[in-house]
Amino acid sequence: MQLPDKHEGTLTKVMAGLRVLDFSTTIAGPHCARMLADMGAEVIKIETDGGETMRTRPPLRNGCSTAFGQLNVGKKSVVLDLKSEDGKEAVRRLAATADILVENFRPGVMQRLQLDYDRLYQVNPRLIYCSISGYGQTGPSAELPAYAPVIHAASGYDMAHLAYQPGRSRPDYCGIYHADVVTGTYGFGAIASALYQRTVTGLGQHIDVSMLESMLSLTLTELQSAQFAVTPPPRPMFGPTETVSGFVMITVASEKTFQALMGVIGRPEWVSDPRFATYAPRRANWAEVMDGVEVWSRQLSTDACLLALGAAGVPASAYRTVSEALADPQLAHRQALSEVRDEGGSFQVLNLPFRMSGADITPAKTVSALGAHTEALREEIGLASDASIPTGKTAATG
Repeated sequence: MQLPDKHEGTLTKVMAGLRVLDFSTTIAGPHCARMLADMGAEVIKIETDGGETMRTRPPLRNGCSTAFGQLNVGKKSVVLDLKSEDGKEAVRRLAATADILVENFRPGVMQRLQLDYDRLYQVNPRLIYCSISGYGQTGPSAELPAYAPVIHAASGYDMAHLAYQPGRSRPDYCGIYHADVVTGTYGFGAIASALYQRTVTGLGQHIDVSMLESMLSLTLTELQSAQFAVTPPPRPMFGPTETVSGFVMITVASEKTFQALMGVIGRPEWVSDPRFATYAPRRANWAEVMDGVEVWSRQLSTDACLLALGAAGVPASAYRTVSEALADPQLAHRQALSEVRDEGGSFQVLNLPFRMSGADITPAKTVSALGAHTEALREEIGLASDASIPTGKTAATG
């Protein structure tokens, strides 16, 4: 039975009252700043008059990108020319009132714009300034251009993944941008930590987040085996197991799970077989284990396999599409998606993947049109009253 929520009806936004300047583009920085927006911070997205790159990425409806919307819901949009003195002065004025700044330009760009941490520290020593880049702010690779697919290759991730694909020598194509999401999330964690430290020191700081190092954090086993020789098992430990109607993923990560799986496939004697009884020989003979599992699984449908495995407590899943995963009743139960709107209509975005008993962390309901908040902030940021400002048709309420 679910216990009543002690905070029901009194939930607040964790970061309400904080102001964030978001100079970032594409995915990593915007993902970080979207998390801050969901937490209740006022996030002001600084864009050029052409709009941020992701505004043109599909899916598009009436010229509005839902991919952009998912990354930027709840943010305000202000259009500034950062190469002009008026634009730079506007940023300095905003920085004086801001708590956090997020940028993911190539190292050196913000310095050339005279908007780097050292200069803005003089304006506001409490500012937490988060720089996200491919390789870090300094070093021999710092100024190399980088996007997630490049970092996947540079970090060894792609070759590590390939090593688990028997008989293949060509790396996979990249369509899912792990490096962006992981790096943006590390940036969010670092910002939250810096906010806590600021309560003690009274000062902000510069945060330097490297996509390369963030991506390396995903290769735990490979990072260690790169230092110490490890003999791989004859068959990868985790992969598709064939059924009559498709494949299932079975994960054996504990003695209890192994013993339960042997019971399911009708091989209880293998629990004490010297080839499989403990982890080391079992790993060395893993192909034989999984050959035995597939003798069983190839007689059953995917659903029948999952039913038997689930009854025994063996972690397993069918291979689903994202569409199939989104239809999972578990996501509906957790209210994992929210409906938001932009000028193209309504669509769903994924909420933060955690819940807080004392805080509201749901996203805002609307996505700002390009420049929608520039006029409202004109006086605060010191723009001339006759300045030409591109604005959208409507402004978001988030």
